[in-house]
Amino acid sequence: MKIIPVLLLLLGLTAFAPPTVKLTTTKLGTGLSVGVPATFAPLPDDGIAVKYPSPRKPLAVFSNPSGRVDFSVAVRPTTFESMDYGVLLKIYKASIQRLYSKVDFIKEDIRTVKGRDFIYFEFVSTVNDGQRTNQLAPIKRYQTVQYAILGQQLYVFTFVAPANEQAQWQPTAQAVMNAVALK
Repeated sequence: MKIIPVLLLLLGLTAFAPPTVKLTTTKLGTGLSVGVPATFAPLPDDGIAVKYPSPRKPLAVFSNPSGRVDFSVAVRPTTFESMDYGVLLKIYKASIQRLYSKVDFIKEDIRTVKGRDFIYFEFVSTVNDGQRTNQLAPIKRYQTVQYAILGQQLYVFTFVAPANEQAQWQPTAQAVMNAVALK
């Protein structure tokens, strides 16, 4: 009889545990693999071009079935190869702040994932439509961004979801960023 209260307590505690995020390891190149949510699918090149119009398209973009949540990986040349990550954290933070009307940082730090240092930001961004006379509602997004420099290449890992779905996607975003392997 004493075991029943213990089992009920254990069941109650595990009922409130965060759900386990299932990731599929995807190799994107020599020495680079990422964990992608099992329900996400890679966007084809033409889909990337439409969703991320840029002269330098991302290396890969993965989207959830609705297309509202993305995980992207970009590689860019950089001249910051020997710079201190503490200085780069300040530079990239200022860069993020210039991109949006408002940025509410949740976390910013330098952390180590699988033996590699990363500059990490977690934030909610807001873009206001200040250019039009018929003001549209602001666009708010929950984002995690992780930067790493390897040689003369900057690797940028970005997870983006609607801000009103932050609670749902935050564990997934953190798991994805913790699954990046860059050698």
